[in-house]
Amino acid sequence: MTEPAPRPPRPSATARPLFSPAAVVASCAGFVLIGALQALYGPAIPGFRREFDLGPAAAGLGLSAHFIGGVAGVLLFDALHLRQGNRRVLAVSYLLMAVGAAGFAWAPTWPAALAMALLAGLGFGGVDYGLNRLFTVGFGERSTAMLNVLNAHFGIGAILGPAVIGAVGADRYPVVFLAFAAANLPLLLFLRGIGDHAPPPPEGEADAARARARRRSLVSVVAVFVALYVLHVGIEAGVGGWEPTHLEAVGYTATAAATATSVYWLTMTVGRFLVAPLALRFSPQAIIGWSCAGMTVCLLAAAVPALAPFAYAGVGLFIAPIFPTGLTWLYRAAPQARRAGALVIAASMVGGVAAGPALGRAIEWSGVQAVPLILGAVSGLCLAATFWLLRATRPARPDSPVRDTTEERPPHARTDDDGRRVPPPR
Repeated sequence: MTEPAPRPPRPSATARPLFSPAAVVASCAGFVLIGALQALYGPAIPGFRREFDLGPAAAGLGLSAHFIGGVAGVLLFDALHLRQGNRRVLAVSYLLMAVGAAGFAWAPTWPAALAMALLAGLGFGGVDYGLNRLFTVGFGERSTAMLNVLNAHFGIGAILGPAVIGAVGADRYPVVFLAFAAANLPLLLFLRGIGDHAPPPPEGEADAARARARRRSLVSVVAVFVALYVLHVGIEAGVGGWEPTHLEAVGYTATAAATATSVYWLTMTVGRFLVAPLALRFSPQAIIGWSCAGMTVCLLAAAVPALAPFAYAGVGLFIAPIFPTGLTWLYRAAPQARRAGALVIAASMVGGVAAGPALGRAIEWSGVQAVPLILGAVSGLCLAATFWLLRATRPARPDSPVRDTTEERPPHARTDDDGRRVPPPR
């Protein structure tokens, strides 16, 4: 009598989708908003200066306060989401962005405006890290593609923000910040479509990760990922900030230089959409390796004046997938390092802030025409970090112990009277 077949296990709650389709669309809209918020401060500086009678250095503190709040928001979300749940922390983050942006628009003094920029940055960091983290774990094999799509919408916002300020005028920046604050509120309605707790890593993956952790230093892997993020975000900000100056120094008009810089930001956005289908066929490691190599070649080519505008556009295409794709690679390489994602995203914000002064000092020493060579050297460090990570995170081959064939024989093996093995019958 045969035994009945075992009943298949019931699907667990963690098998349910982490995002509803409407929540995916709303999350992409949220990334448009955080991209716009980060990009609003620069074009609005003339308005700040006239409103509060500020010098250039003081006016630039608005973006610095935003980034300081962003780093704090990343770390706070990472500390709170396990206890409070994803939906609640994301809701608070959206509300902080809305309140901070509205307060910035209505601030009566510059110190009050800076406090509101810090508050808006706090919400910015929570949304940035929270959605990046959930997209990393919420789509399985499609996570890399979906992360690139999500971050491409950040680029759309970064392009639209300055365009809106340019259309209405820098002096009317409070209207733009108020409209931004209002746009955050409808997104709260779609948070119910997001799972409150992300699924843990698959058991097999976690076991394999623990085995690999015995063969290498996990701290070193995370540290090199942090370095890769600091360096590549520094390049991203460095090209965006210094490309116009470099192009004017080598003979291009101010209009042509500004247009080429806009094309750079546009190609970075387009590059993330383009890599999404490739991410379904190639590993994150391969994508980042080729991206760092292509970025380095393009930066070196930008040292040739005739090639510079086209080479900078190429930099945008190649640098585009590094930020989102690296999160998937990090999660798969170190799923047991729960705070690794928060560290690299916070580090990327620090890299964006530190890039300006550091690159400025290097340019003072070498001259503006050396901008692409300086950035090319930094890109070479990114490539070296990628090669190191490729070796360090390569899955180890399972140990195959030497078997003693004199003691162990297959169950069907037979021997004759002289001890010789007799092949089994066919």
